[in-house]
Amino acid sequence: EVQLVESGGGLVQPGGSLRLSCAASGFTFSSSRMSWLRQTPGKGLEVVSTINSDGDPTYYADSVKNRFTISRDNAKNTLYLQLISLKTEDTTMNYCAKTGWCDVARWSRGQGSQVTVSS
Repeated sequence: EVQLVESGGGLVQPGGSLRLSCAASGFTFSSSRMSWLRQTPGKGLEVVSTINSDGDPTYYADSVKNRFTISRDNAKNTLYLQLISLKTEDTTMNYCAKTGWCDVARWSRGQGSQVTVSS
């Protein structure tokens, strides 16, 4: 069973930084593409970033390019997302997900970690 547990979210001021982590288990993490997703109330899931199994980022949403960095440690079965220069519009629930070939809503994901950007 795929298990993904996010951590590292919280309240931060505009311009601040956070690092999200995701502990993965129940599948072969080192051979899996992984993504970070986010969702705001009333909106669908958005793919923020994707990384291949070797650790090369393959996608960033335009809204986060040059501000967010995805990375992974296959030895620790952990996925990361470094967030800098945070904006109020980055206030979202963020999910770690095992990237699939089907609709994003069907990807296995964790329970989420809330990021709130506010002064």
